[in-house]
Amino acid sequence: MKLRHVRAVAVFGVVLVALTGARGSGGGGCGSSHGSSSSNSDSSSSGGSQGSDGSSSSGTGGASVPGGGSGASAAERDVRVDDCRMDAAGKNLIAKVTVTNDDALDYRYDVTLQFKGDLGGAPVTRAVAKVDDLLVPASQSRTGEASTAYLGDGDGSEYKKCEVVNASRVTS
Repeated sequence: MKLRHVRAVAVFGVVLVALTGARGSGGGGCGSSHGSSSSNSDSSSSGGSQGSDGSSSSGTGGASVPGGGSGASAAERDVRVDDCRMDAAGKNLIAKVTVTNDDALDYRYDVTLQFKGDLGGAPVTRAVAKVDDLLVPASQSRTGEASTAYLGDGDGSEYKKCEVVNASRVTS
């Protein structure tokens, strides 16, 4: 096989993975919020990212699909980030997610989110939050909230988005 044919097959494979992985988990925009502790709530999500203005698009506050390709776990594909912000008191970063269980079995989900700054922007302190043991009945959705303490000196505006970095599910 000639080198150009190998390249064409490789490009086709990348395009196929990109198209089939479109439902993957993603992140949400934070605007001025970030966090590192967790709280349990009902939660549900299904890919994409959330901007601080509530929009779902590319760029700041836009869609991202880390871990959302064809290799993403079923649990990661079930999670959507709905909101990413600083709480009203300015002390905690908060992420809200929606988990949609399209399966015939009930599952309990654990979701880990990371708050991030702009790509190429100033470095930000690592901030991670979790939603633990969220029960999502078969063919239903639930929402959950994860929060973490803000460790910065400012207003949290350095955090621009949050992304699902890990999700798992077990039958309930």
